[in-house]
Amino acid sequence: MPCCRDREETKLKKSFNMTLDPVPRDFRVVLEESVRDYGDREAYIVKTKRESGGQSAEYRRVTFREFCREARILGTALLDLFPAGTHIGVMGENRYEWCLSYLSIITAGDVVVPVDKELNKDEIHHVLSESGSCCIIVSEKIYSKALKDALPSLPDIKLCVIMDSGDEIEQTENGTKTVRLDSLMKRGRELLDGGDDRYDSVEIDPDVMSVLIFTSGTTGVSKGVMLSQKNILTDMTSVMQCLEHSCEDSMLSILPIHHTYECTTTFLVSYRMGVRVAFCDGLRYIAKNINEYRPTMMMLVPLILENLYKKIIEKAKASKFKWFMFRFLLGLSGFLKHFGINAGRTFFRSAHDAIGGRIKLLVAGAAAMKPDICKNLDRMGFKIRQGYGLTETSPILCVNRDSGNEYDSVGPAMPGIQIRIADPDEEGRGEIQAKGDNVMLGYYKNPEATKAAFTEDGWFRTGDQGRMDKQGRIYITGRIKNIIVTNTGKNIFPEELEDKIDDIPYVKECMVWGDNSDDEKQEDTKVCVTVFPDYDKVREAAEEAEEKIGSDSELDDIAARYIWGEIKRVNKDLPAYKRICGLELRNTEFEKTSTNKIQRFKVKHDKNALRK
Repeated sequence: MPCCRDREETKLKKSFNMTLDPVPRDFRVVLEESVRDYGDREAYIVKTKRESGGQSAEYRRVTFREFCREARILGTALLDLFPAGTHIGVMGENRYEWCLSYLSIITAGDVVVPVDKELNKDEIHHVLSESGSCCIIVSEKIYSKALKDALPSLPDIKLCVIMDSGDEIEQTENGTKTVRLDSLMKRGRELLDGGDDRYDSVEIDPDVMSVLIFTSGTTGVSKGVMLSQKNILTDMTSVMQCLEHSCEDSMLSILPIHHTYECTTTFLVSYRMGVRVAFCDGLRYIAKNINEYRPTMMMLVPLILENLYKKIIEKAKASKFKWFMFRFLLGLSGFLKHFGINAGRTFFRSAHDAIGGRIKLLVAGAAAMKPDICKNLDRMGFKIRQGYGLTETSPILCVNRDSGNEYDSVGPAMPGIQIRIADPDEEGRGEIQAKGDNVMLGYYKNPEATKAAFTEDGWFRTGDQGRMDKQGRIYITGRIKNIIVTNTGKNIFPEELEDKIDDIPYVKECMVWGDNSDDEKQEDTKVCVTVFPDYDKVREAAEEAEEKIGSDSELDDIAARYIWGEIKRVNKDLPAYKRICGLELRNTEFEKTSTNKIQRFKVKHDKNALRK
């Protein structure tokens, strides 16, 4: 009889070496199958009226059958106005109309251009003009906030469709006609009822561009990523094999839906699996919406999970006895897990109840998660899975499985995807490169960038540095473009140091960088860090130390002193060439991408302000 370890090893190998299941031909097939398999089950729960003045919130419940019908209606209306192949932008909050617009566009044979709702007027102009869009479907809020002012400089936009219901609009200004989505849907119904079959007659080519996404990135280089329906459907099929979904599950859409991570995993995978989706009212409503909709699964960025963990720790530290019991139960839960006993959900019931009480899976992606936090949440009974990918790969490449889950790894490649580490150094670190049907067609109208993104033998260059263990699990070590190369040839990964500095209680955010000043006294590259302090924690510590704070400059001085004292402790455990030699404070948060990655290229350094 095989021992427990042998059985676990067999399970791990089976999980890590799955072959890809059959992939649907196109999204038209997905819509048809959803009606066949899930029909009158709820696909979406849509809040039509918020709770106010003692009045309860009101909801609309959309079945898979209704969604498919409405996609045909909108698709028909669009084909009445534009020929198949038209580029159409979609811009707005996470909401039902965004999902409806996206699938209506691509199943009508058009190209959808998801636009970040946080872009300013100039950035909107860049995306819509570069993409060749001639129609934009947008929420009223975003239209008023940014798009309205950008439209006069976008002569190619012939139609602007407002998602929200309201007084009927039909106006033409500067060559752009503006209407409400309701009006377009009304026209589509009339056409379908009259026997219009253009939508059903459109031939979908799964191998050509259907989605055009402009990356926001951290380097300042915005490129249009061309994805086909085959790319996205391949990735969806892989995700479905690695994570357990069923039509009994429900999801809460929180992350920006224009981003491929949220779009593929929460929106598209959920739809194909018959999972009900609700939409978050905004980041400050996350806790309220979780308890309102009680999802069983969520796709998150590490920052949200880390904030959840911090709140749990703060409550546990309310008294010495609570803190002792918390640590004792955490250790006991970890011990029991070695014997296959998962007691975390029982020991930490109040933490589970605080997020709806039904969560069975939390997936973290788009950034690295701190292994210790991941480990402790796992001990508390939260099933945490980390994934890794890029917009260019539709997006997921790797994800952890139920077996062989390492807290500092993003897991092995998903089925149908190949991963290799190119030119590894003595520690096994090299560029992560990928191959598979999920990899993009290329960059839009940018053959030079497309050529540079692939090796001569056809592997996609991710630009990320990592290593692979014997089981095929990937460990991300940094972004190649972020690596600090010292004058003496040493490589320093900023992310490694940032993880350590982030643990300092007085630090909210930080960014490590290399100073190569032309200073005769400076023999080698100086490693520096820019910090946005947690001023509340600094004030608390200052009060405990009975230090008086008379002005903002005095607060900054105290913050710098406290943070520098902690950095010195961090430095003790680092080799000399990695030690932080300079500190600079900033009084505002760093500018970030939609998935909370710091946009490093936008950070200006004041070298005269550095503290040594």
